[in-house]
Amino acid sequence: MAVETQRPVETRYWQFTVADFMRMGEAGILSEDDRVELIDGEVRAMSPVGPTHGSVINRLNMFFVPRLAGKVVVSIQNPVQLNDFTEPLPDVTVLRYREDFYGIAHPGPGDVLLLIEVADSSLRYDRGEKQWRYAQAGIPEYWVVDIVGRRVFQYVDPEAAGYRTERIFGEDDVIDCAFAPDVSLLVSEIF
Repeated sequence: MAVETQRPVETRYWQFTVADFMRMGEAGILSEDDRVELIDGEVRAMSPVGPTHGSVINRLNMFFVPRLAGKVVVSIQNPVQLNDFTEPLPDVTVLRYREDFYGIAHPGPGDVLLLIEVADSSLRYDRGEKQWRYAQAGIPEYWVVDIVGRRVFQYVDPEAAGYRTERIFGEDDVIDCAFAPDVSLLVSEIF
């Protein structure tokens, strides 16, 4: 009697494109209230925005908008398309000014001057995987605002392996924007 051998089952995964992701929204599969983003073709849930998280985003918005009005577009929790399979929703993005305010297409890496993620429960993810993805995409300046530690991590000089330069600023420190050296912010103003 011959023994039948089983072949290993090949597992295949579907990788959604940004276009697929957009169609999911248009078809009602995802609603604009769903806190999800597309990372490497996977639809990933995002942490909810608590009051402190929202407050930090509002403070950053109130800092950048009056100082840079008419020179940049400050975008709050809107998509940035890094490639055909990745479209995160950063908390704050400072973009090159465009008269259409990115009404024709979401911004890409070449449009981003500064990208900021606010972290309460997502610090490890924002400083790890997201930091690497943003560097790989060529985002020139990336900040992670650590709510719990009350500090800001600034990343500049992107390369494929990550950012070459990381600076850590405490509450009493002043952080200069790499994209606009004449724009400085006392870290305590963020909190």
